[in-house]
Amino acid sequence: MPDSSPARPETARRALPIETFDNRTGGDALFRAVGHPLAVEPARKLAAELAAKGPVAIYDPFGAWAAVSALQDFSSVKIAGLYGQNHAHIGREIAGLKVQPVSRIAASGAKTIFVAAFDAEPLIAQIKPWLPDGVAVATLDAMRIPDALITDRKRYLSTFNFVTNLVLFVDEPQRHTRMVSANYWAGYGAKNVRAWFRLFDADGQELATWDETLVPGVSAFTVDSREVRARFGLGDFTGQLFIHMIDVTGHDVLKYALDFWGADEITCTHDANPWPADYYAGIPAPRPAERVRVWVQNAHSCPIPADGVKFSRMGTDAWVPMKAPIPGFGMRAIDMGELLPSLSWPQQIEMDAGKFAVRPRYEVEIAGKRHVAHANVERSDLKPDADIAKLGADFGKGFILPAPILPLADFTGVALPTPMARGQATLPLIARFYDKDGALAREEFLGNLARDHAREVPLTADLAGGYGHVELSYDFRDGGAGDGWIHAIFRYARKAGAAHAAETSFGSHIFNTALVFKNEPQSYIGRPPGLTTRLFLSLGVNAQDAFCHLIYPASTPWRKTSETVLELHDATGTKIAESSLAIPCSGSRLWRVSEHFAKADIAKAANGGYVLIRDRSCRLFGYHGLAEPDGRFSLDHMFGF
Repeated sequence: MPDSSPARPETARRALPIETFDNRTGGDALFRAVGHPLAVEPARKLAAELAAKGPVAIYDPFGAWAAVSALQDFSSVKIAGLYGQNHAHIGREIAGLKVQPVSRIAASGAKTIFVAAFDAEPLIAQIKPWLPDGVAVATLDAMRIPDALITDRKRYLSTFNFVTNLVLFVDEPQRHTRMVSANYWAGYGAKNVRAWFRLFDADGQELATWDETLVPGVSAFTVDSREVRARFGLGDFTGQLFIHMIDVTGHDVLKYALDFWGADEITCTHDANPWPADYYAGIPAPRPAERVRVWVQNAHSCPIPADGVKFSRMGTDAWVPMKAPIPGFGMRAIDMGELLPSLSWPQQIEMDAGKFAVRPRYEVEIAGKRHVAHANVERSDLKPDADIAKLGADFGKGFILPAPILPLADFTGVALPTPMARGQATLPLIARFYDKDGALAREEFLGNLARDHAREVPLTADLAGGYGHVELSYDFRDGGAGDGWIHAIFRYARKAGAAHAAETSFGSHIFNTALVFKNEPQSYIGRPPGLTTRLFLSLGVNAQDAFCHLIYPASTPWRKTSETVLELHDATGTKIAESSLAIPCSGSRLWRVSEHFAKADIAKAANGGYVLIRDRSCRLFGYHGLAEPDGRFSLDHMFGF
């Protein structure tokens, strides 16, 4: 459906000048350290002290001042100049100041030197010959968070010191939330892993703060909004839960699944992406009579200006800004129908987040029922790769994006391919439909889709057994280019009864081939190729209702069947029982926990138990959910570690 709205000029970007994540080097800790909730008050105190002892010359050896001045308010400080040590930084303009050589700092006339770095003592010693006599020195170490929250005492900006994430957290009369994660750090040798929590309301005001020590071993841990509400005597809230993990090792990312529960609702969403990004995509425009709201979660202590986050129809760059600012650590639900009234499904919406917001959740409401899903990071660093079209037969199907086809007798399904890189102009795709035993039922060439396409793909085929899965892969017969980052929204709804629905989205990988193309097949641990599986299945509140759609995608022919082990664990991580599953290559299995484990064992795993899905013979891809007798169900992709 074409966009009938008049073209609008793109407004100037107001992105934060921070580094968050690089696909070569991983996450950056500076923005987390400077913008941590517990750094806010020390930053205010530091700014006041510098204002009283000015003028201040800033020594910025590593280029941190841009992020520091953006995330915290130092506007009251009279600045005498900005100085650096790296030749590549000299002459740059940062926050309105031009970087000068630190060897000239004595001529600044400053009464105080502020070293914009943590662990600053050696840095002060290096420049001591250049400092004026009697000058005071201050450093970012004044903004350190308490030592009790620090894992690596030797290097403050270690990523293991800032394993944090933000959770959309709600408790209302008709809705509550439950976050589930696992102490997978124990599997890497971590001891006495702890979690520090702070709950903010929608305006970024603190509602509660607490900490707890996790159960030893690879155990599950949960945070239920109802329990938090009762513990702290809170009223209704819609806000963010900030989580900081302590004494971890082996993994510097907090992954979790989040369930939403209500009288007419059960939905879930997953996250393993705590880094604020420039852009997000994979947000659906609303269908008629449908409401789509995007939850913009401010990841920082500084406010988001009204034009700091913008939305546009995918492929147009006709950006429309939010209508109001969002306070530090606050959040707002932005109605897409109100902001972009000319758009409708299957058009797509892109979000310019300016590095202010973590990966957003969006909420779809129709006929009074709601389900929640997440958008995905739209990468700015990824460019089309001509080598992908040249992979040839040795890599078979190459990149694969697998997704369930739920039982066709009970569900409808549709896929909507989504551009997920700023430089992605085309999506040359083919869809292959497999039954549960891996037989190819049909293929559908989708063409060389344009960036602003609006083509949905019905998930239908004549499938033996009634269900299976779909795979999206590249097909360059009509030209186009690939970057290895195939994404799509997958929507599912029940055919009968109330309008219960769910949706999920994810990206492609090369699966199950011994050959390596750059960093594919990806591995959870170590170098590629990734040829093993370790997935986490939350049991929810009613363990017997948990289900999993487990897919065995293969870029080239691989082992005839998987050698999958299902381990049932209780909340302490103790293994209760074990079952096995053999999935044919290119096939899938839709199974419930109650089909593999006895009721008595499931009862032992209630209140925090989980199933660990292990396979040392192949890489599987899974989707998890919960189902209720009245037709409600949830669905999202699983996380592994």
